[in-house]
Amino acid sequence: MSSRKELANAIRALSMDAVQKANSGHPGAPMGMADIAEVLWNDFLKHNPNNPKWADRDRFILSNGHGSMLIYSLLHLSGYALPIEELKQFRQLHSKTPGHPEYGYTPGVETTTGPLGAGISNAVGMAIAERTLAAQFNRPGHDIVDHFTYCFLGDGCLMEGISHEACSLAGTLGLGKLIAFWDDNGISIDGHVEGWFTDDTPKRFEAYGWHVIAGVDGHDSDAIRAAIEAAKAVTDKPTMICCKTIIGFGSPNKSGSHDCHGSPLGDAEIAAAREFLGWPYAPFEIPADVYAGWDAKAAGDAREAAWNDKLAAYKAAFPELAAEYERRVLKGELPADFDAKAQAFIQECQDKAEGIASRKASQNAIGAFGAMLPELLGGSADLAGSNLTLWSGSKGIQDDAAGNYIYYGVREFGMSGIMNGASLHGGFINYGATFMMFMEYARNAVRMSALMGIQNIFVYTHDSIGQGEDGPTHQPVEQLANLRMTPNMAVWRPCDAAETAVAWKTAIERRSAPTSLVFSRQNLKAQARSAEQLANVAKGGYVLKDCAGTPDIILIATGSEVQLAVDAAAALTEQGKQVRVVSMPSTTEFDKQDAAYKEAVLPRAVGKRVAIEAAHSDFWCKYVGFDGAVVGMTTFGESAPGGVLLQHFGFTVENVVNTVNALN
Repeated sequence: MSSRKELANAIRALSMDAVQKANSGHPGAPMGMADIAEVLWNDFLKHNPNNPKWADRDRFILSNGHGSMLIYSLLHLSGYALPIEELKQFRQLHSKTPGHPEYGYTPGVETTTGPLGAGISNAVGMAIAERTLAAQFNRPGHDIVDHFTYCFLGDGCLMEGISHEACSLAGTLGLGKLIAFWDDNGISIDGHVEGWFTDDTPKRFEAYGWHVIAGVDGHDSDAIRAAIEAAKAVTDKPTMICCKTIIGFGSPNKSGSHDCHGSPLGDAEIAAAREFLGWPYAPFEIPADVYAGWDAKAAGDAREAAWNDKLAAYKAAFPELAAEYERRVLKGELPADFDAKAQAFIQECQDKAEGIASRKASQNAIGAFGAMLPELLGGSADLAGSNLTLWSGSKGIQDDAAGNYIYYGVREFGMSGIMNGASLHGGFINYGATFMMFMEYARNAVRMSALMGIQNIFVYTHDSIGQGEDGPTHQPVEQLANLRMTPNMAVWRPCDAAETAVAWKTAIERRSAPTSLVFSRQNLKAQARSAEQLANVAKGGYVLKDCAGTPDIILIATGSEVQLAVDAAAALTEQGKQVRVVSMPSTTEFDKQDAAYKEAVLPRAVGKRVAIEAAHSDFWCKYVGFDGAVVGMTTFGESAPGGVLLQHFGFTVENVVNTVNALN
């Protein structure tokens, strides 16, 4: 029977060997946290290597993702489908062991980490999802949702601002099943952190409302075990376990130094470490008794089987609730009648023809879809009254754990990272809102959502210079192009309530990638459409107004500028021109259509095209070509009423007409 130290040393050896073979990587954190990981994974973590997606597993997140060989070693040793050959291919093309943990690449990796602080914000989202699901589905004697979220993090995570945002909210919400482990090794890339990080971290987390266990020896298995037991005993607060560790533990000449943080130890030092640790085995060699000490497959199967028995009893006692749990959590499916109900709502919006701001149309859509979807979990970064994210059925989770709305406070970055975690956990369709301009605060988390290919609905209101008097600090210009150029991100900027309803429906149905919904502050005129045109909205771009013959000019517009395009087309028609107006609420969806459809909407023979959008003009060059033009923005905005700004920057019928007439 292997000792705890031997089990932990297996992590250290694999980490040293993989980084050395790759000639790249971070051995220090895995070697320093190996003892903590060994106790957590062998004594506490509820998981099943034979089924990494078991719904009631504990979640483990490595927020200090540069130490990725820690999680790869853990997954390999405990029995996940991660063979030793994959560890030998660490950081190589198409291996299951990329440089930082990536969701979808490696069985057992719960989230992509690398940007420091991302993991802890995801962990907060997972803990929120667990608690909310438990409140919605558990019944006395039937706790089918009952698991913990564990997160490892380092000094770098704690320095990043997102950790403040997410951990502050976690304390306010009292997330008792969130347990974080701070790797307090005093080292970052530049060296000893005393020159740039002297926060009193225990007091900081106490101020957030966390349960703090300070001064734990991160190399003492008994102390680690006692700390985890104490953390689990506190049910009304998240816990921060402060573990004092030595980075690169086991390396006799480099431990405790930034020299082992982000580069291979070297053959000579690895040999010295093997001697120091009493590890006489060849690179990547793990003895059978160590594998046996780590193997979690049988225990995992037993845990899942016991849970399956609980689920069967739950189904017998609460069949309707169990069916809903199975739909939302186990299958991730929409209700069978969703499509029909959603189409009816879209038609209702078209028939009403309300001239309202698209942010108001969005609120109406949230209300309609929220009544259909109990899994809709929304929120806003302290702008609910402006983003219009609340609806009649909204219940804040701070008051009702079974609620469906999160008051995030002024935490755009934290909100988006938390949304990622809740989405990864499963059981919810998440939306979160802020002003379009403040997507910039959240940009990294939004990108991570797209990188992982997970569903989130990012709601961005006040979408242009039409925002008005608040001025250029609040007026987005380049953000739409940024989002549209993000791989896997769908972007919608609808022109009225009907397009808004379609945008929401497609975002809800898009289960494996995020969507950005971009809405106006100002009222927008409803557009008349045939049934065919209404159906074509979902294709991202369609002919809204057409001419009698072959068009001479095509005007392409989105959002608030669609009505401008319609008015300009009328003026150009009076001049004897044949004009087509294309509404393109989603360039990302339009680009996915087949060549025949795109040719029908934007025939290549019509070279004279003008795109109109109150955002950066350069994005539209691929649609208008060399012979076309763009009425857009090339500067920042100004402070004035929205209507004044739109006229000042050329979003007028006169300027559009003049732009068309200036084309050769």
